Amino acid sequence: MRKIYTAVTTTIILGLFLVSNSVMAQLDFLPRGSQHAEVTQRIGTTDVSIAYSRPSVNGREVWGALVPYGLNNFGFGTSTEAPWRAGANENTIFKTTHPLQIGGKTLPAGEYGLHMIVHEDNTATVIFSKNHGAWGSYFYNPAEDALRVDVTMEDIPHVEQLTYVFDHVTANTAVAALEWEKKRIPFTIEVDVTQNVLAEIRQQLQTSPGFNRQSWEQAANYSLNNGGDLNEALGWINAAIQGQFFSEKNFTNLQIKAQILEKQGKSEEAQATMKQALPLGSVFEIHGYGRQLIAQGKKQEALEIFKWNAKNHKGTWPVDNGLARGYSAVGDYKNAIKHLKIAEGRAPDQANRDAIAANIKKLEEGKDIN
Repeated sequence: MRKIYTAVTTTIILGLFLVSNSVMAQLDFLPRGSQHAEVTQRIGTTDVSIAYSRPSVNGREVWGALVPYGLNNFGFGTSTEAPWRAGANENTIFKTTHPLQIGGKTLPAGEYGLHMIVHEDNTATVIFSKNHGAWGSYFYNPAEDALRVDVTMEDIPHVEQLTYVFDHVTANTAVAALEWEKKRIPFTIEVDVTQNVLAEIRQQLQTSPGFNRQSWEQAANYSLNNGGDLNEALGWINAAIQGQFFSEKNFTNLQIKAQILEKQGKSEEAQATMKQALPLGSVFEIHGYGRQLIAQGKKQEALEIFKWNAKNHKGTWPVDNGLARGYSAVGDYKNAIKHLKIAEGRAPDQANRDAIAANIKKLEEGKDIN
């Protein structure tokens, strides 16, 4: 919807959305009626921010009046069909450190002028302009659009000062929303966290972290557990085990390698790798491995690992606790109780003794303790 404003209307709008000439002069530090604000949210490793100015409702009619519907000629600047600046004063600026997906469309990393077209049907078009340095939307040019997304506005309780929020945050998404008067304009941001992290890992491994064995272990483990390329992960863990600047086989890197091989369907190689790993592991590392096997549903295999731990770390904590978990997993509660009672006498503190007592009670009630 296009509207041509009279000189009087233009003066009103300029009074509402522009600071006065005296403020635009030398003393640009003076307080403004619409205070500056910035909100930032990290999604994975991506930092997303919105910098804006916050006008107040102040008893005025907002939607369709103070914020006119459609595209408009505000009688200033070069744009004859301008959207709303989605704030006050200068451009509202949306910034992201990595590419994003918004409405199924890609927005590259960078800074953008954030504008909105508000429609009478309770919808809005969110615009990300490559021109982030202009004043408001008076110089808006659709040729500079990086992305447009249509969204549905929502009704909310009254919000006096225009506010941007990030909510509904997950591991790889967040909802950004403008809230003002009794309306909310939300748009969902999606981040390919895994690909961003893997790209950063590749870059970091070429610098000083690449001279640290643990960096290669961390890289391989992240890729393994987050859907990365398994061949690349295998190369990284092999570099940790037998790298040019370091060469160390330990329980951690051999276990990671075994998990990668198992995920590649190379079960025999994985088992052979774990046989190399076991003698290098501490009693607690072996115990943790046994518990991982239970979580994976490999109950009999877990029991064998707990037996191996008890044999090779005889009489130490927490081997009997592990045996109890192994026997419980396969349904042998009698042996599980026997080993828990032994573990109770070796427990290092009251917290562990209390946990063991609770598990003995569960077993006596016929319940698995895992």
